[in-house]
Amino acid sequence: MKNKIYDALVVGELNVDLILNSIDSFPEMGKEKLAKSMNLTLGSSSAILASNLSSLGAKVSFAGKIGFDQFGVLVNDSLVNKGVNTDYLIRSKEWNTGATIVLNFDEDRAMVTYPGAMEHLTINDIPDEAFYLSKHLHFSSYFLQPGMQPGITDLFKKAKELGLTTSLDIQWDPNEKWDFDYQKVLPFVDVFFPNEQELLFLTKEKSIDNAVKKIISFANHIAVKLGSKGSLLVTNGKTVFKESYLNKNVVDAIGAGDSFNAGFIFKFINGFSLEECQEFGNLMGAINTTAAGGTTAFTNYNEIINIAKEKFGYKN
Repeated sequence: MKNKIYDALVVGELNVDLILNSIDSFPEMGKEKLAKSMNLTLGSSSAILASNLSSLGAKVSFAGKIGFDQFGVLVNDSLVNKGVNTDYLIRSKEWNTGATIVLNFDEDRAMVTYPGAMEHLTINDIPDEAFYLSKHLHFSSYFLQPGMQPGITDLFKKAKELGLTTSLDIQWDPNEKWDFDYQKVLPFVDVFFPNEQELLFLTKEKSIDNAVKKIISFANHIAVKLGSKGSLLVTNGKTVFKESYLNKNVVDAIGAGDSFNAGFIFKFINGFSLEECQEFGNLMGAINTTAAGGTTAFTNYNEIINIAKEKFGYKN
């Protein structure tokens, strides 16, 4: 594509994660619990994906909103240090940068999020140039961004009209209402990335088979993340299940789904088959669990592949 500088434009939420590990027990009202370790790091589904996609070797730009505060500085600097272009970040003087408190328990976690500036990003904040210079659009965390919700269909429609490929991960709905008009949006989405629970709640179905049947006529390709079980790819009338690359020594699972997305998109924008994209997504999700936080395990392509070979027997 002529004049395309970026392989991917990521639009989405931005926040920091304050991660507490090795907690005595689950918090109880009126009682104090101790955590044996703490880490302050770049958070958010969108930022983790953008960072890890960039670490794999893609050229990535980011459109989002942060505050004029120290958390905003951390977010911007973390993205830049991962090679992500931040020219399209908006720094708000009115709203603070979002933050998530993460309570880690083995492979599961509890989270509390202050959305802050991320709630106020709108489609009008994304300049046309960002689309013109990019080959692919990815959007994450629909329910955390009420400012983007009225324009979500227009966002993907515009991207498709300008020749971009597209992907979407709606993520969890904190209000658990699951008010997302997939019938209007998904026709403009090339790859839809729900996890198992999100898909069930979105469709109000009790089985993956029924959930897929409910949305398949609106979707192009669906990649369902099944956690430690693997993933399910639904494409061109067929369903492909691939087992996960199991890590027996999980550090934490923060960002594993976002790393699956990054791996899938990396192969997708480089012209690989959808099944190869799925396989690489599984691999990147597993690599994510070998280090704390969502981005620590991802440095550069060669190092990532070395981890894949040494820990998971990957042969590229």
